[in-house]
Amino acid sequence: MMKASLAWDQGSEMAQHAKVSLATAMPVYFADPHSPWQRPSNENTNRLYREYLPKGTVIPDHQPYLTTIAEEINNRPRRRLGYLTPTEAFARLLAGEPHVASTP
Repeated sequence: MMKASLAWDQGSEMAQHAKVSLATAMPVYFADPHSPWQRPSNENTNRLYREYLPKGTVIPDHQPYLTTIAEEINNRPRRRLGYLTPTEAFARLLAGEPHVASTP
């Protein structure tokens, strides 16, 4: 099982949370404002992106560069995934392998 719930911030882009919850059969929880520790996976991913794009960097309008960053991050092994890369874990999930990733 990949995840049993979703934790989102308070942004307006999350207005359709009820539809997502129904479509995925997963409860959606909202983190308290200014509480990034309530979304640790998100914060870890942000840290990885900051290696390429420091905070405050204007993101270049250059899709090949952004694609390269995404490919490098998605091909980096993760302890949470049993040292699989996110790309490998996703491929296994699509292949129907159970318990690809779990949360403690």
